Amino acid sequence: MPSSSDVEVGAVASAPRVPAAAAAGPTPAKVRWWANNPFGGKVLYLAPAGVFLVLFVLWPAVYTLFLSFFDWNMVSPKMTFVGFDNYVTVLSDPITYKVLGNTAIYIVVLLAFNVVVPYILAFVVTFLIDRFQGFLKSAMFLPSFISMVVGAIIYNWLLNPTAGPVAQVLAVVGIQIPNWSQTEVLCILVICYVTAWKVLGYNFITLFASMSGLSKDVIENARLEGIPTWRMFRDIVLPMSRGTGMYVLVMTIVTGLQYVYTPIKVMTQGGPNYGSSNLIYQAYHEAFVVYRTGVSASLSVLTLILFIGLLALAFRALALTERGRS
Repeated sequence: MPSSSDVEVGAVASAPRVPAAAAAGPTPAKVRWWANNPFGGKVLYLAPAGVFLVLFVLWPAVYTLFLSFFDWNMVSPKMTFVGFDNYVTVLSDPITYKVLGNTAIYIVVLLAFNVVVPYILAFVVTFLIDRFQGFLKSAMFLPSFISMVVGAIIYNWLLNPTAGPVAQVLAVVGIQIPNWSQTEVLCILVICYVTAWKVLGYNFITLFASMSGLSKDVIENARLEGIPTWRMFRDIVLPMSRGTGMYVLVMTIVTGLQYVYTPIKVMTQGGPNYGSSNLIYQAYHEAFVVYRTGVSASLSVLTLILFIGLLALAFRALALTERGRS
C-alpha cells in the first residue's frame, strides 16, 4: 500500500504545468506590442545612441545655426537679431581668407602625413619586413596613448630655437634653428608634424590590419613575375585595401583639423598674425577671446558646409574610381 508521501509526489507530478509568463500574471498590452514588433525592438536598441546624437550633435548644430543670426557676447542677457550680417562680416574680413588658406595647407599636409606615410609604412612592414614587426607596430602606435597637450608641450620644449635640446645639439655643428613660431608656413609644418606624431600610429595600425588580411600569395606571385615593388603597391595593395584607405582618408579630413587645434592653442595661439590659425581655432578665438559669438557661429556653419563639401568630393572620387575599375 503506497504511503502518503508517495501519493503527494504523484499528485504533484500529474498536476498540469503552468507557463512562467502566465504564473507571473498578464503582460500589459504595450509591453507585448514592443516585444512582438520588430520596429519597437530596433527603437529600444537605438534609443541610447539616439539620445547622445540629439543632445551632443544635432542640438549643438541647430543652436549654432540659431546663434549665427544674432549679435551676442555670451555675457549680456540681450541677444540682438542681425540676420545675415554675421555672415557678411565673416566673408568680408580678409583674415577669414587667410585662415581659409591656412586650413587648406593643413588639410594637404595632414593628408600627406596621416594617409600617404602610414599607407607606405604599413605596406613595408606587412610585405617587405619579416622581423621585428611586433616592435615596429608598438613603437609607431605608442604616441597614440600620449595626450596631445603633453605632446605639444614636449615638442615646444624640444624645438625651442634658443634653449631647446635640438637647438643646442645643432649649435655644436654650427646649425641654427629658425624661429619657427614666428614664421607663418614653418609653424604650420611644425604643428602638422606634432599632430601626425599623435595620429599616424592609429592610421598605421588600421591599414596594417587591413593589409594583413590580404593574400600574401598574390604578392609572392608578383615577386616571381619580377613586378617592381612600387607597382605591387599601386596595382595590387591599393585596390585591395581601398575600403580601409577611404576610411582613413575621411577620418583624416574630419578629425585632422580638430587634432590640430590643441597644438595651435599650446604652441602658437594662432600666430604670428593669424599665420597658424585655421577655421576651427578661429571660431574659438572669435567666441572665447573677442566674445563675438554670432561671428563665431557663422564661421562654424561655413566650416561645416566646407567639410560636407570635402566629404562629398571624397565619396564622389571613390565612386568614380569604383566605376572605372568595374
